[in-house]
Amino acid sequence: MTGPDEQQIPEATIARLPGYLRVLNDFQAAGVTRVSSTDLAEAAGVQPALLRRDLSYFGSYGTRGVGYEVPLLVREIGLTTGGGTVWPVIMIGVGNLGRALATHGGLLQQDFKIVALVDVDPAVVGSTVGRRVVQHVDRLEELVAQYQPRIAIVATPAHAAQATCDRLVDAGITSILNFAPTGVVAPAHVTVRAVDLSQELRILAFHEARRVVASESATAQPVQPVQSAQSAQSAQEYVP
Repeated sequence: MTGPDEQQIPEATIARLPGYLRVLNDFQAAGVTRVSSTDLAEAAGVQPALLRRDLSYFGSYGTRGVGYEVPLLVREIGLTTGGGTVWPVIMIGVGNLGRALATHGGLLQQDFKIVALVDVDPAVVGSTVGRRVVQHVDRLEELVAQYQPRIAIVATPAHAAQATCDRLVDAGITSILNFAPTGVVAPAHVTVRAVDLSQELRILAFHEARRVVASESATAQPVQPVQSAQSAQSAQEYVP
């Protein structure tokens, strides 16, 4: 999986790679050294044909009737997704969500390290969160220059998200993970990933609503036409 042209790889494929890596790590931790595409796809929640197509963008690592070598895929997908490198991250917005992200090591994993926390709230600035002292947003550009983060997490209120992203881009940040409940616009050379919890809940609610309708339709009793005794007698008399 070395040297693929990122521009030719579908965004949906890139988005599925971390899921494949998580499942492969679980297999490896369980002592599994080889896995079929069917078993790997089932664990990842995708169709086997889709998994094979995704992996084909990076080379041929599976053998028909034998499957994939788990350690090899762990290494190759890890390299493809930036594994083995500790990526410095700056976070802007240390409210409830930002605090949870900064203090929950499992969310960021070992390949990412928060190097600076930034907020505007005087009640938060100066406090220590996850062993980092929260700095005032006025120092944003200075902190980017000092710590050279490659990725920024924006967890600000919606009204501050666009201005924050503009400042990050101007400071040289090219990858932004946006948790603010609003969309942001960035130049073409900047990668923005949005995590909208309310949108994800709305999607789940859509599917639940469809299940409710389907369930009610399945349990509804068909209405039988009511026929009077006189009309029934007339029908019987009409039959030749």
